[in-house]
Amino acid sequence: MTTSAVPPRRTGRVRKIIFFGLLMGVAAVAAAIALLLLTSAKIDRIPEAELTSLVDVDGPRNILIVGTDSRADLPDDFEGNFGNFSGSRTDVIMLVHFIPGERAQILSLPRDLKVKIPGHDTNKINAAFAVGGRDLLVETVAFNLNIDVNNYIEIDFAGFATLVDALGGVELDFDRPARDGKSGLSVDAGTQVLDGAQALAFARSRKYEELRDGEWKRLGDNDIARTRRQQRVLLALFDQATSKSNAFNLPSFAGKVAEQITADKSLSVGVLVELGRAVLSLRSEDLEAMTLPVKIVQENETSFVVPVEPDATAVLDAFRAGEPFPS
Repeated sequence: MTTSAVPPRRTGRVRKIIFFGLLMGVAAVAAAIALLLLTSAKIDRIPEAELTSLVDVDGPRNILIVGTDSRADLPDDFEGNFGNFSGSRTDVIMLVHFIPGERAQILSLPRDLKVKIPGHDTNKINAAFAVGGRDLLVETVAFNLNIDVNNYIEIDFAGFATLVDALGGVELDFDRPARDGKSGLSVDAGTQVLDGAQALAFARSRKYEELRDGEWKRLGDNDIARTRRQQRVLLALFDQATSKSNAFNLPSFAGKVAEQITADKSLSVGVLVELGRAVLSLRSEDLEAMTLPVKIVQENETSFVVPVEPDATAVLDAFRAGEPFPS
């Protein structure tokens, strides 16, 4: 019995295909590494000495994401809607962590949350940033919530609007026409695609109104309602950024994100790879968003929000353990 040998030509062709495949694989890996290095290089880094309260990861990575109200880079046509204040204050405070292969959790902290600021008096949580900068805010969050913070990311008004525009706007549904004469919000009922300016006006709205029975009625103008609107925008942005239709735009969008954020130095290329894998493996239903349960109180003519118990403790316990938020 004779065995026919594989013709030399075919063997050569197979080798070429294998070689070409390996070459393409190496090229893809090299391109991915180059993209990550380029993306990482665009991030504005905070010196380690200015963020000494961050701790090494021991479990799910906890990232403090801060949105500031800095007007420094706002386009001229934005400024009239948001005032002309100097400096910056924390307008959005969120803790995020990823449970690899399962879900991501976002815990929003209202900026009027009453806390003890280490080394200072009791005050609103956003006062920590004003009094002692980023590091004191990190320390205040960790001290009051008993949650370690591993990384810090910051973005301002202009950066947020730029990211929305980079995705071609953000799609939100409105039951009724809505407006805010101060922030510049003006939308019709139904599904609307908001550009960066309008998305910012919605998330920042303090005098939110809806047209009901022919009359404009004010509602949801407190800190709690604003936090929920911010979450709506964030979840919609996540949906769009990770959708199949945006797959080819992701590298460009990642670069835009890097250009607009300020972050700690330990948010390395390796960490970015880890976070990128976690994000791309998630669906929108795997993303849990919760605002710390609070209520509004008045103390000496100052309005605070304070935790509602036992709900707040249950939410914090779930976040620390990486378990689903209580419904």
